[in-house]
Amino acid sequence: MKAAIDLLSGRLGSHSPRYGIVLGSGLGSLVDQLEDAVRIPYGDLPSFPVSAVSGHAGEVVIGSLGGVSVVMLSGRVHFYEKGDAAAMRAPLEVLKALGVDSLILTNSAGSLREDMPPGSVMQISDHINYSGMNPLIGEESDKRFVGMTNAYDAELAAAMQHAAERTNIPLAKGVYMWFSGPSFETPAEIRMARILGADAVGMSTVPEVIIARMLGMRVAAASVITNYGAGMTGSELSHDETKDMAPVGGARLAAILKDMIAAGGNE
Repeated sequence: MKAAIDLLSGRLGSHSPRYGIVLGSGLGSLVDQLEDAVRIPYGDLPSFPVSAVSGHAGEVVIGSLGGVSVVMLSGRVHFYEKGDAAAMRAPLEVLKALGVDSLILTNSAGSLREDMPPGSVMQISDHINYSGMNPLIGEESDKRFVGMTNAYDAELAAAMQHAAERTNIPLAKGVYMWFSGPSFETPAEIRMARILGADAVGMSTVPEVIIARMLGMRVAAASVITNYGAGMTGSELSHDETKDMAPVGGARLAAILKDMIAAGGNE
């Protein structure tokens, strides 16, 4: 990782980023709002994994959002690609080494609530790790015993809510359930998820939250709703639907995050 840290440090210029943002499927348009953007492909960075999932650009982008320095990871590697729950550990450790102390995670997700249709944005208030996987399996130090009671930082959550109010964009709150993927859930699994208290389902984010908390980062997260869960409409689900609908809610989430970061991240 030292080579990646040195390379990115040399590209920071005048930027001293406190905020890191991970962009999920179809959400890469937020990169276009960065000022003075510097782009470095994951393939140019030693230790960075490269995703083969369409809709994930796979690049680090450094710049200013709302006048505040940020580092964006445009695209992520998922557990289902190679069976590695810790696939994003190296990139997050690099962000930490660059000075990032607040991590904002985004994803595309399926809604389990009738009042949260495609195009909505949901702030993640908590999660359920249904996959049974954990990115800290194999970690040999006591760092692996990470408390998750306050996995999602209360001050960052409040800042996101205030930004949504200022921009007049509805922002739901709910519990995200992580399924391993890559196949979509069955109608029976969706019924189970609703009974267990989930509001949205997806195939990412939770491992990154666990890693970030181990690293001492504060975390906030939000889902762009791209579809209803299996069996809720009678229609089959597809990745094309995710890519088609993500920009709709993505534009709303982008406006919220820009206002949130410009306001300083917490109030």
